Amino acid sequence: MIRVFIGYDQNETVAYHVLAHSIMHHASEPVAITPLKLSQLPMTRERAEFQSTEFSFSRFLVPYLCGFDGRALFMDCDMLCRSDIAELWYSIGDEPVSVVKHEYAPRPEDKFLGQKQSIYQKKNWSSMMVFNNRLCTELTPHTVNTQTGLYLHQFKWLADDSLIGEIGREWNHLVGEYAPNPAARLVHYTLGTPCFRKYEYCEFAQEWRDEKASMLDYNKYGEFSLVERTGT
Repeated sequence: MIRVFIGYDQNETVAYHVLAHSIMHHASEPVAITPLKLSQLPMTRERAEFQSTEFSFSRFLVPYLCGFDGRALFMDCDMLCRSDIAELWYSIGDEPVSVVKHEYAPRPEDKFLGQKQSIYQKKNWSSMMVFNNRLCTELTPHTVNTQTGLYLHQFKWLADDSLIGEIGREWNHLVGEYAPNPAARLVHYTLGTPCFRKYEYCEFAQEWRDEKASMLDYNKYGEFSLVERTGT
Protein backbone atom coordinates (compact mmCIF):
# COMPACT_ATOMS: atom_id res chain seq x y z
CA MET A 1 0.00 0.00 0.00
CA ILE A 2 1.34 3.42 -0.99
CA ARG A 3 0.54 5.96 1.72
CA VAL A 4 0.04 9.51 0.46
CA PHE A 5 -0.72 12.52 2.64
CA ILE A 6 -1.92 15.71 0.95
CA GLY A 7 -1.95 19.13 2.56
CA TYR A 8 -5.50 20.41 2.95
CA ASP A 9 -6.42 24.10 2.91
CA GLN A 10 -10.04 25.26 2.95
CA ASN A 11 -9.15 27.86 0.30
CA GLU A 12 -8.00 25.12 -2.08
CA THR A 13 -10.48 22.30 -1.53
CA VAL A 14 -10.90 21.71 -5.24
CA ALA A 15 -7.11 21.47 -5.68
CA TYR A 16 -6.92 18.72 -3.06
CA HIS A 17 -9.58 16.65 -4.81
CA VAL A 18 -8.12 17.11 -8.29
CA LEU A 19 -4.68 16.01 -7.09
CA ALA A 20 -6.12 12.97 -5.31
CA HIS A 21 -8.06 12.04 -8.45
CA SER A 22 -4.99 12.41 -10.65
CA ILE A 23 -2.96 10.14 -8.35
CA MET A 24 -5.61 7.41 -8.49
CA HIS A 25 -6.03 7.94 -12.23
CA HIS A 26 -2.44 6.89 -12.92
CA ALA A 27 -1.64 4.56 -10.01
CA SER A 28 -0.90 0.90 -10.79
CA GLU A 29 -1.10 -0.15 -7.13
CA PRO A 30 -3.44 0.58 -4.21
CA VAL A 31 -2.99 4.06 -2.76
CA ALA A 32 -4.21 5.29 0.63
CA ILE A 33 -4.75 9.06 0.46
CA THR A 34 -5.15 11.12 3.64
CA PRO A 35 -5.87 14.87 3.83
CA LEU A 36 -3.92 16.80 6.47
CA LYS A 37 -6.85 18.82 7.84
CA LEU A 38 -5.87 20.98 10.80
CA SER A 39 -9.02 20.31 12.85
CA GLN A 40 -8.18 16.59 12.82
CA LEU A 41 -4.53 16.93 13.88
CA PRO A 42 -2.62 17.53 17.14
CA MET A 43 -1.66 21.06 16.10
CA THR A 44 -1.68 23.74 18.78
CA ARG A 45 0.43 26.53 17.28
CA GLU A 46 -1.30 29.61 15.91
CA ARG A 47 -1.01 30.37 12.23
CA ALA A 48 1.95 32.67 11.65
CA GLU A 49 2.76 35.12 8.85
CA PHE A 50 5.31 32.58 7.56
CA GLN A 51 2.49 30.17 6.72
CA SER A 52 1.05 30.61 3.24
CA THR A 53 -1.19 27.54 3.68
CA GLU A 54 -2.90 25.73 6.54
CA PHE A 55 -0.53 22.79 6.12
CA SER A 56 2.75 24.74 6.25
CA PHE A 57 3.71 22.95 9.48
CA SER A 58 1.34 19.98 9.70
CA ARG A 59 3.15 18.22 6.82
CA PHE A 60 5.91 17.32 9.28
CA LEU A 61 3.46 15.24 11.35
CA VAL A 62 3.36 12.53 8.66
CA PRO A 63 5.94 10.21 10.31
CA TYR A 64 4.12 10.55 13.66
CA LEU A 65 0.74 9.82 12.04
CA CYS A 66 2.27 6.64 10.61
CA GLY A 67 3.51 5.53 14.03
CA PHE A 68 7.07 6.11 12.82
CA ASP A 69 6.72 2.97 10.73
CA GLY A 70 7.19 2.28 7.02
CA ARG A 71 7.26 5.00 4.42
CA ALA A 72 4.87 7.76 3.42
CA LEU A 73 4.68 10.47 0.81
CA PHE A 74 3.61 14.07 1.40
CA MET A 75 2.44 16.48 -1.32
CA ASP A 76 1.20 20.05 -1.36
CA CYS A 77 -2.37 20.13 -2.67
CA ASP A 78 -1.55 22.49 -5.57
CA MET A 79 -0.15 19.68 -7.70
CA LEU A 80 -1.19 17.42 -10.55
CA CYS A 81 0.09 13.86 -10.93
CA ARG A 82 0.78 12.83 -14.54
CA SER A 83 2.51 9.47 -13.91
CA ASP A 84 2.26 6.30 -11.87
CA ILE A 85 3.09 7.23 -8.28
CA ALA A 86 4.39 3.69 -7.76
CA GLU A 87 7.37 4.53 -9.98
CA LEU A 88 8.36 7.29 -7.55
CA TRP A 89 7.61 5.11 -4.52
CA TYR A 90 9.99 2.34 -5.59
CA SER A 91 12.78 4.65 -6.69
CA ILE A 92 13.47 6.04 -3.21
CA GLY A 93 16.60 5.16 -1.22
CA ASP A 94 16.99 4.58 2.51
CA GLU A 95 17.53 8.18 3.62
CA PRO A 96 15.23 9.61 6.34
CA VAL A 97 13.59 11.87 3.78
CA SER A 98 13.88 12.29 0.00
CA VAL A 99 12.96 15.44 -1.94
CA VAL A 100 13.51 17.33 -5.16
CA LYS A 101 16.41 19.64 -4.32
CA HIS A 102 15.31 22.83 -6.04
CA GLU A 103 17.88 25.51 -6.74
CA TYR A 104 16.14 28.66 -7.90
CA ALA A 105 15.25 32.18 -6.81
CA PRO A 106 11.46 32.54 -6.40
CA ARG A 107 9.82 35.36 -8.29
CA PRO A 108 9.36 38.37 -5.98
CA GLU A 109 5.60 38.52 -6.22
CA ASP A 110 2.56 37.57 -4.17
CA LYS A 111 1.12 34.08 -4.53
CA PHE A 112 -2.57 33.13 -4.75
CA LEU A 113 -5.05 35.16 -2.66
CA GLY A 114 -2.34 37.76 -1.98
CA GLN A 115 -0.19 35.41 0.10
CA LYS A 116 3.33 36.79 0.52
CA GLN A 117 6.18 34.87 -1.10
CA SER A 118 8.56 33.55 1.58
CA ILE A 119 12.15 33.24 0.38
CA TYR A 120 14.60 30.98 2.20
CA GLN A 121 17.21 28.29 1.53
CA LYS A 122 15.76 24.94 0.39
CA LYS A 123 12.62 26.71 -0.84
CA ASN A 124 10.00 24.16 -1.96
CA TRP A 125 12.10 21.14 -0.94
CA SER A 126 9.40 20.26 1.59
CA SER A 127 6.52 20.61 -0.89
CA MET A 128 6.91 16.94 -1.84
CA MET A 129 8.66 14.56 0.55
CA VAL A 130 9.00 10.81 0.89
CA PHE A 131 9.59 9.95 4.55
CA ASN A 132 11.37 6.88 5.87
CA ASN A 133 9.30 7.21 9.02
CA ARG A 134 11.41 5.19 11.46
CA LEU A 135 14.30 7.60 10.87
CA CYS A 136 12.20 10.71 11.54
CA THR A 137 11.40 10.26 15.22
CA GLU A 138 12.44 13.85 15.93
CA LEU A 139 9.20 14.96 14.26
CA THR A 140 6.90 14.63 17.25
CA PRO A 141 3.85 16.86 17.74
CA HIS A 142 5.88 18.83 20.31
CA THR A 143 8.64 19.53 17.78
CA VAL A 144 6.21 20.45 15.01
CA ASN A 145 4.25 22.76 17.32
CA THR A 146 7.21 24.56 18.90
CA GLN A 147 10.09 24.70 16.43
CA THR A 148 10.49 27.50 13.88
CA GLY A 149 9.45 27.22 10.27
CA LEU A 150 13.05 27.37 9.12
CA TYR A 151 14.02 24.55 11.50
CA LEU A 152 11.38 22.35 9.91
CA HIS A 153 11.52 23.40 6.25
CA GLN A 154 15.31 23.52 6.11
CA PHE A 155 15.52 20.00 7.60
CA LYS A 156 17.53 21.11 10.62
CA TRP A 157 15.89 18.21 12.48
CA LEU A 158 18.39 16.00 10.65
CA ALA A 159 22.06 15.76 11.67
CA ASP A 160 23.22 17.04 8.26
CA ASP A 161 22.10 17.49 4.66
CA SER A 162 23.73 14.22 3.54
CA LEU A 163 20.71 12.47 5.08
CA ILE A 164 18.37 14.06 2.52
CA GLY A 165 17.86 11.84 -0.51
CA GLU A 166 17.45 13.38 -3.96
CA ILE A 167 14.54 12.90 -6.37
CA GLY A 168 14.56 13.92 -10.04
CA ARG A 169 13.15 17.37 -10.75
CA GLU A 170 10.43 15.96 -13.01
CA TRP A 171 8.68 14.83 -9.81
CA ASN A 172 8.17 18.42 -8.60
CA HIS A 173 8.05 20.66 -11.65
CA LEU A 174 7.50 24.26 -10.55
CA VAL A 175 5.08 25.92 -12.95
CA GLY A 176 6.01 29.53 -13.64
CA GLU A 177 9.43 29.12 -12.02
CA TYR A 178 11.02 26.55 -14.34
CA ALA A 179 11.06 26.44 -18.13
CA PRO A 180 8.13 24.43 -19.54
CA ASN A 181 8.65 20.67 -19.33
CA PRO A 182 6.23 18.43 -21.27
CA ALA A 183 7.81 15.41 -19.55
CA ALA A 184 7.00 16.60 -16.02
CA ARG A 185 5.57 13.75 -13.95
CA LEU A 186 4.32 15.72 -10.96
CA VAL A 187 3.32 19.31 -11.70
CA HIS A 188 3.43 21.89 -8.92
CA TYR A 189 1.40 25.09 -9.39
CA THR A 190 3.43 26.77 -6.65
CA LEU A 191 2.25 30.31 -7.50
CA GLY A 192 -1.41 29.29 -7.75
CA THR A 193 -3.56 26.52 -9.24
CA PRO A 194 -5.57 27.12 -12.44
CA CYS A 195 -8.72 27.46 -10.33
CA PHE A 196 -7.56 31.04 -9.62
CA ARG A 197 -8.22 33.50 -12.44
CA LYS A 198 -4.66 34.85 -12.38
CA TYR A 199 -3.28 31.39 -13.26
CA GLU A 200 -6.01 30.01 -15.51
CA TYR A 201 -3.67 30.01 -18.55
CA CYS A 202 -0.47 28.78 -16.89
CA GLU A 203 1.48 25.71 -18.04
CA PHE A 204 -0.60 22.51 -17.71
CA ALA A 205 -3.71 24.57 -16.84
CA GLN A 206 -5.91 22.81 -19.40
CA GLU A 207 -4.68 19.43 -18.22
CA TRP A 208 -5.66 20.38 -14.66
CA ARG A 209 -9.13 21.41 -15.87
CA ASP A 210 -9.45 18.16 -17.82
CA GLU A 211 -8.62 16.20 -14.67
CA LYS A 212 -11.22 18.17 -12.75
CA ALA A 213 -13.82 17.46 -15.45
CA SER A 214 -12.94 13.77 -15.37
CA MET A 215 -13.34 13.78 -11.59
CA LEU A 216 -16.79 15.33 -11.90
CA ASP A 217 -17.65 13.12 -14.88
CA TYR A 218 -18.71 15.88 -17.24
CA ASN A 219 -19.89 14.84 -20.67
CA LYS A 220 -18.88 16.64 -23.84
CA TYR A 221 -21.70 19.18 -23.40
CA GLY A 222 -20.35 20.30 -20.03
CA GLU A 223 -23.26 18.69 -18.17
CA PHE A 224 -23.09 16.12 -15.39
CA SER A 225 -23.35 12.64 -16.86
CA LEU A 226 -23.75 10.96 -13.49
CA VAL A 227 -27.09 9.20 -13.30
CA GLU A 228 -28.79 7.25 -10.59
CA ARG A 229 -28.26 3.55 -11.16
CA THR A 230 -30.74 0.97 -9.96
CA GLY A 231 -30.76 -2.80 -9.95
CA THR A 232 -27.72 -5.08 -9.97
